[in-house]
Formats: sequence, C-alpha cells, structure tokens
Amino acid sequence: MRDFSRVEIDSILQRAEKLETFASKGSSNLLDGKILAMLFYEPSTRTRLSFETAMKRLGGETINMVSTEVSSAAKGEMLADTIKVVGEYADVIVLRHPKEGSARMSAEISGVPIINAGDGAGHHPTQTLLDLYTIKRESHLHNLNIALIGDLKYGRTVHSLAYALSLYDAKISMVSPEQLCIPIAIKEDLTKRGINIYETTKLEDVIEEADVIYVTRIQRERFPDIGEYQKVAGSYRVSLESLKHCKEDVIIMHPLPRVDEIDVDVDSTKHAKYFKQAFYGVPVRMAVLSLVLGCEA
Repeated sequence: MRDFSRVEIDSILQRAEKLETFASKGSSNLLDGKILAMLFYEPSTRTRLSFETAMKRLGGETINMVSTEVSSAAKGEMLADTIKVVGEYADVIVLRHPKEGSARMSAEISGVPIINAGDGAGHHPTQTLLDLYTIKRESHLHNLNIALIGDLKYGRTVHSLAYALSLYDAKISMVSPEQLCIPIAIKEDLTKRGINIYETTKLEDVIEEADVIYVTRIQRERFPDIGEYQKVAGSYRVSLESLKHCKEDVIIMHPLPRVDEIDVDVDSTKHAKYFKQAFYGVPVRMAVLSLVLGCEA
C-alpha cells in the first residue's frame, strides 16, 4: 500500500462504485477476451472466489492452479519460472504466496501485471482497498477513529490497512497481546507520516470511542512455535456485552475467516459488516482488474 497515493486510492474506490451494479447481478463485456490466472500457494476462499467472480462478471475468463500438490511446484519448480510460463497463458496474474516480497519479485520478472493477493505476513493490498471501500460505504473515511484488534504482528491485512489509513489522517488504536504488537518498522513509518497511534492490550480501553472495530484472527499458521500461539489464542472476543459500550453507529469488520473473535450473536446486529465487507471485494477487484488491463469502466 505504500506504493499508492490517496488520489490513486480514491480513483479505485470511485471506479468500484461504478462497477458495483455488476457485482451482484448482470454482467459486462468490459474484460471480454481477457484471461486471469490465479496462483494460490496458500489457502483462500474469499480472495480467490471474489477475483474469479469479478473477472467473470466483467466478461473475462479464469485459469487456476488448484493446489501446489498437483502443479509443478510439487516438483520443485521455482516461483520465477512459474510466473514466466503462466504469463504466456494469461493477461494478468493474481498471486498469493507464503513468502513476503514474492509479489514484488514476480512483478519484476513477469511479462503481465501481477496483483498481490497476500505475501506471507507482508501485505494484502486488495483486501485493504475493499476495507476502505467498506468503511466509505458503511461509515466514513474522514476523521476516522478505528481500533485494530488481534494479531498485529503477523496480520498482513492490518499492515496494509494502517498504511492506507495514514493517507486519511485516521486516529488508529492498536489492541493486541504484547507478543503480537505491530512491527517496530511499520510503527515508525506511521509515526513519520504523522499518524496518531495508541497502543494497548485491553479492548475496553478503546471500544467506546471507535467508529470502526476491525477484528482479526490470531493466525496459528504464522507461529513458528505452537506453544507461543496457545499463550495468546482467544485473547479478544467481541460480544453483545461489548457492544453496550460502543457508539450507536459503530461498525464491526473482519477480513475473515473468524474463529472465535466475534460471537455469532453479533452477526444479526446492525453493527456487523463483515459479510457485506466480503461482498465488497467483488466490485473493488473488478476495479483493480479493469485498471491493470487498461479497460475503461
């Protein structure tokens, strides 16, 4: 997200709003004849399916690497070689990979555009764009007070989102166990950008003033030591009781999947926006695909 200016982000969000009508019904021929290749070296549901839906709603086609076990990656093929080969088949590649920096490396050697769908504990820029779109549509982006909760060390969604929110002068509260606080390098970058950051280990310290409560899962798969994961698992839980102390118009977001961070009873409240957030991934990814392929909406 550090590569984006606020003008560029706003342009993407505006295009997403124009394309949203095709996200839930109907279709367009905007990307007719274009092929999207999806290379996912880590599990995905919403990102993979929303990219595929976005491409098909705009008249394009998709090809998939279903799993690394049935691809040449299982034979030891280097990512760089895979990118070069698949670039001969498709007009654009969406890549999810466990190694941080993999998308940037791929972009440097690819003959077609690379869209980063998550690089390990690094960044997840299209998730951030749909998060911003959700905030814009369901709350407000200006003078925003947001609480980021959970795994802030390994959580690539909050890394990207924090950088983007710095362009909107947001007040950011960070709630996490001490072992999972935001990386020092990211915190220093945000401070240099003039962002007001408040850090705490207690949800109750920030929940009353937040416009947006952004909850994340403690990511077991990122921990090198399962014992360390077990020490922090289940640290925070948003419940109906929690909401008694929130603003009337607060919204609750989550990049999903959730485990036990949000009670299912919260789903039926007006505050729960995480399923709508998942839907917004379709128009936002429509916007991104049309832009990288040079097709005017």
